[in-house]
Amino acid sequence: MPRAALPALLLPLLGLAAAAVADCPSSTWVQFQDSCYIFLQEAIKVESIEDVRNQCTDHGADMVSIHNEEENAFILETLKKQWKGPDDILLGMFFDTDDASFKWFDKSNMTFDKWTDQEDGEDLVDTCAFLHTKTGEWKKGNCEISSVEGTLCKAANNHILISALVIASTVILTVLGAIVWFLYKRNLDSGFTTVFSTAPQSPYNDDCVLVVAEENEYAVQFD
Repeated sequence: MPRAALPALLLPLLGLAAAAVADCPSSTWVQFQDSCYIFLQEAIKVESIEDVRNQCTDHGADMVSIHNEEENAFILETLKKQWKGPDDILLGMFFDTDDASFKWFDKSNMTFDKWTDQEDGEDLVDTCAFLHTKTGEWKKGNCEISSVEGTLCKAANNHILISALVIASTVILTVLGAIVWFLYKRNLDSGFTTVFSTAPQSPYNDDCVLVVAEENEYAVQFD
């Protein structure tokens, strides 16, 4: 394989990796700032909120978390115009009874909230959060749900595409390995050919050697 073929093979693969870094995985995802979002419109029966999370983790993401007004507005607008979501969307939030606070499933910090109902002394055990798509406000609800009419997932751009980069890197290494093995085998075969082709050979064939030997023996008898 000519050496010039190596860049020709690697450039498309490197281009694939570079493209992966720049965008979300496919057109079904929507990008906002440094995150990618996807709304899985399939209505599913669930036994717990973990079943909902699994819908997202199967896509390399987690249930959505919201960290500022701009992100909340973006999600609300996209749900109305593009995703056509239901009136209430389950957020990736739960109430942690260990420290009596709401937390995001993706372990990001709670930097923003938009509660519509704040009541002191309410029982928040098994409480999750829902985004009301009519108003953009959040409301509390029971985590013990039996079905959802769609799942909203989110992943950091660099996080969700790490698998694509790993695949691209694997392909590149595989191609490099194949090239190295091909060159090794070719050089090995060429080496054997050289050894056999350059080995010193007698200027006489077997018949000539036999005739010379008989002549020498005849000459000795006369001597």
